[in-house]
Amino acid sequence: MTKKQKCVLLKIILSGILLVISFFVEKNFYVRIAILTTSYFVIGFDVLKKSLRNILKGQIFDEKFLMMIATFGAFSIGEYNEAVFVMLFYQVGELFENIAVGKSRKSISELMAICPEYANIEQEGKVVAVDPEELLVGDVIVVKPGEKIPVDGCIIDGESSLDTANLTGESVPRFVAKGDSVISGCINIEGVLRIRVEKEFSNSTVSKILEMVENASSKKSVSEAFITKFAKYYTPVVVIFAFLLAVVPPIVFGEWQEWLKRALVFLVVSCPCALVISVPLSFFCGIGKASKNGVLIKGSNYIEALSKCDTVVFDKTGTLTKGVFEVTKVFSDKYSKEELLNIAAHGEKYSNHPVAVSICKAYSGKYETNITNVTEISGKGIKYVLNDAEVLVGNRALMLEKGVFVPKNTYSGTLVYVAVKNCYAGCIVVEDSVKENAKTALEDMRNCGISKEIMLSGDNRIVAENVCNKLGIDAVESELLPSEKVTALEKIIEKKKKSKTVAYVGDGVNDAPVLSRADVGIAMGAMGSDAAVEAADIVLMDDRIEKISFVIRLSKKTMAIVKQNVVFALGIKFLVMVFSLFGFSNMWLAVFADVGVAFIAIINAMRLMR
Repeated sequence: MTKKQKCVLLKIILSGILLVISFFVEKNFYVRIAILTTSYFVIGFDVLKKSLRNILKGQIFDEKFLMMIATFGAFSIGEYNEAVFVMLFYQVGELFENIAVGKSRKSISELMAICPEYANIEQEGKVVAVDPEELLVGDVIVVKPGEKIPVDGCIIDGESSLDTANLTGESVPRFVAKGDSVISGCINIEGVLRIRVEKEFSNSTVSKILEMVENASSKKSVSEAFITKFAKYYTPVVVIFAFLLAVVPPIVFGEWQEWLKRALVFLVVSCPCALVISVPLSFFCGIGKASKNGVLIKGSNYIEALSKCDTVVFDKTGTLTKGVFEVTKVFSDKYSKEELLNIAAHGEKYSNHPVAVSICKAYSGKYETNITNVTEISGKGIKYVLNDAEVLVGNRALMLEKGVFVPKNTYSGTLVYVAVKNCYAGCIVVEDSVKENAKTALEDMRNCGISKEIMLSGDNRIVAENVCNKLGIDAVESELLPSEKVTALEKIIEKKKKSKTVAYVGDGVNDAPVLSRADVGIAMGAMGSDAAVEAADIVLMDDRIEKISFVIRLSKKTMAIVKQNVVFALGIKFLVMVFSLFGFSNMWLAVFADVGVAFIAIINAMRLMR
């Protein structure tokens, strides 16, 4: 517990001891009143102070105001023990809530701890500790064993194992060596690493994660927003009703004290603590549980949306496949394999697309400098001039657009066509393999209630259908430009049932518009682009596609617990309210209907953290 929580616990114990002592001095009225009054102010002073402060600010109707009125009223009719008991149990409930929130916040607090305090930068042959925000792209930093990597970069010297648990939820360390990219927030376990900075702190992984976590609480679900609005109107209504109950019936029937007692019991019962506490806590526990398992959910509204999901749409490359391309075949009648790779690589070196990178990797020769008029054609390929000859490198759509005849091919893989002076020169086959656990992950999603799985790909039809058949996906659309992916997704959303939602899973820059358009966008956080991570609503920090079924189950369980708490709290409260109207309930039953119900609702919400 925190220092503040320990202080509250001491007050509860002291107030409880004084309450017990009061039972032994019942015959001495003044001593008993003095002890009970002391007990009341020990435990209730903070509540009274906050209530008065809220009243001065114009925020009158809240649970603290209800507690103040109910306990003052109990004192006024001689129910001294009950007044202290109500305040005591209210504070016990508040303490229990704070501990529960603290427990569910723990995993998020651990996530917040990934932020590095300093960075070791090499300056004039010396290593100097600086603020990570001062680092610039190109700087060389040194990360010693036990230190956090402050920004995203590439290892230029050294090898080690990295603890990625706080980022991905994975307990197995990740081995890295020279040439590997590393992300901020990981902890260096063994060797000394020299890293070249590739992103400034504000754009690095750790900064983006902290921003997501900080903004998560502002995005409330429909249920959470409803409870907040409900409590805003509910509290003044029950206060007015309790006032009328204390005033109107005595005018007709008499017995002022009896009706005042019923009104006070009604006030205690009507306190909306169980709802106001348990519903946000349930969502908070859900987000905390996801964080602990390497899944970032940017708001409780996305938990609610995902719980209604019955259709998942996937990108192919980097999502269902590994995203690691290799040149497997080269076909050409006019050029040798090396010559065709030479022509293609000279243009592809200007692109950062994974297919382009694989072609450059396969080419082992030297690059010429006489390249001009390089133009990248989005979603199709690249055009440039090499040795005074115009070259086209790209997909079939680019060739057809430029009027280049290409033969029909049935090769399995991504086909990159090359044309020189508007004449077909050859074809390069680049292949990407399916992730080992992708098929199992998709089957598990169907067990979670996903009735339809669809793949949208910019790759050619043969490759896309081959992946689709391997994984048992229901439908596939191929050879799509980024804008066409959005159109295809919109058609899927139009056909869905009104009560259901559609999720899209992707990782590339071209997936950002689709992730934004989907009801729920899920991005691969480790290998995914910054644009995709920012556009998504849920981020899988370790790119493990099987975690989608985990987060779907978590969202459904969270919503089930929210509904259970709402029905249980309102049901019990309504029942005891009716009893109090007819005089069948006392202050002790009222305390159970308020604090007891809140206890049970909190415990139910905390099941999500298991």
